[in-house]
Amino acid sequence: MSGPGRRIRVLVVEDSPVARRLIVHILGSDSELRVVAEAENGAQAVELAARHRPDVIVMDVVMPTMDGLEATRRIMETMPTPIVLVSAGYDGAVDLSFEALEAGALTLLAKPQGPQAEGFAEQATSLTITVKLMADVKLVRRRSRTRKPALRPAEGGRASPVTLHRPAGVVAIASSTGGPAALATVLGALPEATPVPVLIVQHITPGFHRGLVDWLDRVSPLRVCLAQEGSPLRAGEVLVGPSDVHLGVTPRGRIALSADPPVDGHRPSATHLFTSVARVFGDRACGVILTGMGDDGAVGLGVLKEAGGVVLAQDEATSVVYGMPRAAVVRGVVDRVLPLDQMAGAMIAAWNGGKP
Repeated sequence: MSGPGRRIRVLVVEDSPVARRLIVHILGSDSELRVVAEAENGAQAVELAARHRPDVIVMDVVMPTMDGLEATRRIMETMPTPIVLVSAGYDGAVDLSFEALEAGALTLLAKPQGPQAEGFAEQATSLTITVKLMADVKLVRRRSRTRKPALRPAEGGRASPVTLHRPAGVVAIASSTGGPAALATVLGALPEATPVPVLIVQHITPGFHRGLVDWLDRVSPLRVCLAQEGSPLRAGEVLVGPSDVHLGVTPRGRIALSADPPVDGHRPSATHLFTSVARVFGDRACGVILTGMGDDGAVGLGVLKEAGGVVLAQDEATSVVYGMPRAAVVRGVVDRVLPLDQMAGAMIAAWNGGKP
């Protein structure tokens, strides 16, 4: 989509004229990007997306006439286009943002606050880099505008069993681009009486982890919390790693948060989580790698596999970006490659000692 010599065509959707001009300025300052149209609400976004066929849409979430959630749904049904959400980060915007991610938007960024704001340069760089990366993501048309009901555990349990030495005592999951929606699908299909703790590292813009936790807690039968230093691991509880710290576990079965340097550019790091879980749980560890860009987690899954644990990876067909799962598959450490709707069933089989 963004081949040599071709500028990436971007549609900017933002109801505030000041914020819209700022976003257009940031994108226009990069020689590889070209803003081809601007919209001030979701209805205009749908119309202009059909007219201009942009490579990427940068869209606010809270707008008059039609918000970013409804616009995302309509665009994904009719003309699937990579959508980068920009959110101001207050409660209503965050809720809509995660629903829009579930509807097909690819990723979520904090809305740039202006050249005088602290961290503006980093925000501007993040926006331009993200738009370039998302331009090459291949999408499929969404068939329905209604939220799909979560799979019941029995429906997600058709994956053939994995042979284990012992039943899994913990599940560690990592994801990045496309991850929030994938996590909602997987967690929504687990039974309320899940007998093991679930730990999650999700790469997301700092400041949005709390919103992710609150949203997952609403769409899952399990209790979903932000991990805190020293918290005990409890069966049936999902703990999500907070922004900018590594998530791990102690030999006493408690959460260990670390401000150690990033691992291969990531903090929190999936490799850190998988390695920590492998050291504590050994052959009772289950590692799950879902959709995401890059290769974070592959090294850690190698450690987990060597310790005797089981490794599950999302397949290419159901991944928004088949980067992280592919890296693990290429490394040769994956026991099962599964479509997303079978992942919960495979996890259930893991803690049942291999029985579906």
